[in-house]
Amino acid sequence: MKASLLLVLVCAAVLAAGTRTDTPKEPEALVKKVQEYAQKAVAMAKSAFTTVQESEVAQQARQWLSDNANLVKERLARLKEQLVELWKPTPAK
Repeated sequence: MKASLLLVLVCAAVLAAGTRTDTPKEPEALVKKVQEYAQKAVAMAKSAFTTVQESEVAQQARQWLSDNANLVKERLARLKEQLVELWKPTPAK
């Protein structure tokens, strides 16, 4: 998803730079504008992803996953104990 978003932004930057260039015979200016647009797009994408990662909802989701992972570990340990008890041989009478 990140790569496709970046690709779309770069393509848009190329198109925008092409339409804004006064003289099409200067490819250096076009390359410079595309690089500037790409750098801005990357900075904006990084900022957006950082904001999402640091959001309260993301922190709550990580805490919920952590709590439930511990619960699953406890239940698996209990199940293992029960299975061990089932496989113990019973004394013959």
